[in-house]
Amino acid sequence: MRLATLADGSPDGALFVVSRDAQRCLPAGGTLQQAIESWTTAEPDLRALAARLEQGGGEPLDHGRLLAPLPRAWQWLDGSAFPQHGELMQKAFHLPPIETDRPLMYQGLSDRFLSGTQDVPLPSEADGIDFEGEYGVITDAVPMGTSAQDALSHVKLLLLINDWSLRAIAPIEMKTGFGWVQAKPACAVAPFAATPDELGDAWADGRVHLSLQVHVNGQWFGHPHGREMAFGFHVLIAHAAQTRNLPAGTIIGSGTVSNAGYASVGSSCLSERRAIEMIRTGQPQTPFLSFGDSVQMEAWGADGSPFGKIDQRVIAAN
Repeated sequence: MRLATLADGSPDGALFVVSRDAQRCLPAGGTLQQAIESWTTAEPDLRALAARLEQGGGEPLDHGRLLAPLPRAWQWLDGSAFPQHGELMQKAFHLPPIETDRPLMYQGLSDRFLSGTQDVPLPSEADGIDFEGEYGVITDAVPMGTSAQDALSHVKLLLLINDWSLRAIAPIEMKTGFGWVQAKPACAVAPFAATPDELGDAWADGRVHLSLQVHVNGQWFGHPHGREMAFGFHVLIAHAAQTRNLPAGTIIGSGTVSNAGYASVGSSCLSERRAIEMIRTGQPQTPFLSFGDSVQMEAWGADGSPFGKIDQRVIAAN
């Protein structure tokens, strides 16, 4: 089952169920946040609408009205669960390894998420404009102290995320020891939130086993695979919930999808490619994004594109 939020003039939009071919939809009533908060009772009704769609019912889907599935969320917690990404950055910038066996995670901006086709307004090209392709999950309410073994039952929906980053600002904020604020503007989310069963065998071990196809200005940039997470989403959820309850509608990200075979599969962010170039030649050759540049992301499974496509353009903020 795939869910989407369409613009209706309200901050949270209107929840719709979407057909597998992404051509038809049915209104579900209310918002995705409301559905997640009452998932036990909401899910059967949503699945009934999904069945009607697959039988040929519904109305044409207006792709121009699609918002992020959750236009705003109570909480956005982003991990860094692909070790190859961290190892490349450490090697390129001569950084000491992070001595921990704990998952890496920070709390980011959650009061807004851009749609998958929304222009990205940013203040300056000098800030080092970068994208980061990653997968994410939306949970129902997770009690404090939930174990990794029990955490997977709290994953209700899966997402494809573009975590926009400003690389020139990030090192300045990291030195303070207080984490990112200016370096992490609003993320973008592909239009469809998919239930785990929608991915079939591609959802396993708390990981999205799909290649993330990334293009910049229409040119191939990479297709790293989601299977190489050191910590599955169940571990990330348990880590986040160790000392707090997670409200229904919490979004948790995997961090930049990155593979050991980066030489052949490429990358899902500019900073990683620049790090690879620094390791090989001593200097980065790939520039960060300029105003007018565009980024495309899509994950393909056995039954097509479960999350839909991210296709965004960077513009100067007014």
